[in-house]
Amino acid sequence: MLTPTRKRFVEAAEKTFGPGAVITKSQIKEVAKKAKIPFPSWFARTEFRVSHGKYQVPNTGTTTPVMTVVEESQPGANNVTLATVTSTAREECLIPQKDKLFVKFGFFTKLRKIIESQLFYPIFVTGLSGNGKTFMVQQACAAAKRELIRVNLTGETDEDDLIGGFRLVNGETAFFKGPVIEAMERGAILLLDEIDLANPARVMCLQSILEGSGYFIKKTGEYVKPAPGFTVIATGNTKGKGSEDGQFIGTNILNEAFLERFPITVEQDYPAKSVEQKILSKVFESLNLKKETEFIGLLVEWADLTRKTFLEGGSDDIISTRRLVHIANAFSIFEDRMESIKLCVNRFDEETKTSFLDFYTKIDEQSRMSDLEESETGGENKEEEEGVTTKDGDADESLAPF
Repeated sequence: MLTPTRKRFVEAAEKTFGPGAVITKSQIKEVAKKAKIPFPSWFARTEFRVSHGKYQVPNTGTTTPVMTVVEESQPGANNVTLATVTSTAREECLIPQKDKLFVKFGFFTKLRKIIESQLFYPIFVTGLSGNGKTFMVQQACAAAKRELIRVNLTGETDEDDLIGGFRLVNGETAFFKGPVIEAMERGAILLLDEIDLANPARVMCLQSILEGSGYFIKKTGEYVKPAPGFTVIATGNTKGKGSEDGQFIGTNILNEAFLERFPITVEQDYPAKSVEQKILSKVFESLNLKKETEFIGLLVEWADLTRKTFLEGGSDDIISTRRLVHIANAFSIFEDRMESIKLCVNRFDEETKTSFLDFYTKIDEQSRMSDLEESETGGENKEEEEGVTTKDGDADESLAPF
């Protein structure tokens, strides 16, 4: 069994990357930092390593990797005895849970229809960071009651990470089936998250899969056909054309033949102000902050202003929906509006941070002035309505406001 500290690490890793995810050392450090625990040296051991510098997250409640040998040993190349290894995820339900904080918007309804149809119909979802692309896919699968396998792509992701590769299991050389094969065999939805961060040459192994064909695993001689219901959804901050302005460093220009295999591309925008207000209202309510309607309105107006400034070329950054949620969480801790905002915009350069704080201050001041004017106008109207009437039916001007 996992110790409490180890369990916290595993739960944090599963929340960020998904159950049984394969992660790098830098991602291990990131998870440990978020979970506020020391670097888990126990995790960087041989039994969890699936390839050079990459480790697989174990199941909660166990200290062994989430893989078991499920097929008998068979002769491989050069008469080396091999065993085929698959994930114990086969025995688990991979349907995402519905999140009560989710609010439907954008392409959600159409995406859900595609997923429910169980047709093979690859989709590329693109859009700026923090606008809910991945969350929308997860919740569409939850609504459609379809299994989802998520793969977080990086420039280091290769064919072994996607399709599978050899490793030692209990002293035997075994072939570990990767998430792509797992999704194909289960008839699940395969989510290729941050596809434009991948090395274009290394994801070309997915060509036949994106055509709806089977895949021949050269290392084992096995041909895998996709089960009914299998399809692919990719997300990215660009349309696979790279980032010329440098906003999304690390994104790559993907092969045109690769992109052509996605029948439709969806451009996900940030939610409309009314929708974003609903999202924040749910978040604030979940944090027991039920009387912050004014603050929510200010945050939504502020974020909208930063996005308009960005589109007009006046800024290189924006306040995303995700960052507004970060601010809500900070506010639940510090109970100070401006302090929460400052802490959550510290990630920007000094000029942008100062500009964003000025934007919020102006919106806050405008709101206060508007409230004051409404209050004064309301008071005047009330006095007019309450003017004293004489016996002749005329208002007594001596008691009128002017």
